[in-house]
Amino acid sequence: MVTASRTIRERITRATSAAMFGVCVGFSLLIVVLLVMVLVYLFTRGIDTVSIGLLTQLPTGDQNEPGGMLNGIVGTIVLIGLASAVGVPIGVLVGIYLSEYSNDRFLPGPVRFICDVLAGVPSIVVGILGYELIVVPLGGFSGWAGAGALAFIMIPIVARTSEEMLRLVPRSFREGSLALGATKSQTIFRVVLPSATGSIVTGTLLAVARIAGETAPLLFTAGYSRFLTTNPSEPFPSLTIQIYQAAQSPFPAQQRMAWAGMLVLIVLFLILSISIRLVAQRSVRVAT
Repeated sequence: MVTASRTIRERITRATSAAMFGVCVGFSLLIVVLLVMVLVYLFTRGIDTVSIGLLTQLPTGDQNEPGGMLNGIVGTIVLIGLASAVGVPIGVLVGIYLSEYSNDRFLPGPVRFICDVLAGVPSIVVGILGYELIVVPLGGFSGWAGAGALAFIMIPIVARTSEEMLRLVPRSFREGSLALGATKSQTIFRVVLPSATGSIVTGTLLAVARIAGETAPLLFTAGYSRFLTTNPSEPFPSLTIQIYQAAQSPFPAQQRMAWAGMLVLIVLFLILSISIRLVAQRSVRVAT
């Protein structure tokens, strides 16, 4: 009788495990199907308008012949570069503090809490704050304001990611460096950081992917310009704002350009996501 009861329990356990496995596989396939549907829909709506001219020409101002999106593409790259130049160093330094200098101190707890809160703040709130704190004092929209808003979004993401990646570095690395006579700062910058470089780069790319598709903060800070400019002191173009304005247009040519721009943007996201995966896999191989 004991054997029969044990057999029944084993069958119930196997059936439960199989059911859970089936549910997980089903939802995983659902996610893949949804992604494929989105990609196929964007491809069918935008592929006819995608051309070399779309990537190499400027907007013409003609509603029937809108031109290209070169200014938006270049502007987005410049904004991401400026935001990264501010957000990445600050975020990494905050992560170093939280990971390496947080023992028996009061400040790290509130800093972690604030980073978690800021990482979840809606981007439109960041845009409004950027407008009040940067645009109004400067007297108008500018690339600096847009880059500042994007950097504000990047910092908490990079900080928390850097902290977690640095904590994964074995404590023996630190102890060995200190035993050889290195100072704490030398240990951090010559031993700990190099050991976590691949993971920190992965977290940074995730933050870049987050800001690359933001529209609301740039509406309130960078504004928009249909000219090709690299001067951050004036209203600055971006691909997301250009797509937003084209999608609102009643003219079919503008709407087709919006679909093409969304296709270009999603392809850039896919390339960035693949790059993140490659960097992550490489860092895992190096670590092992």
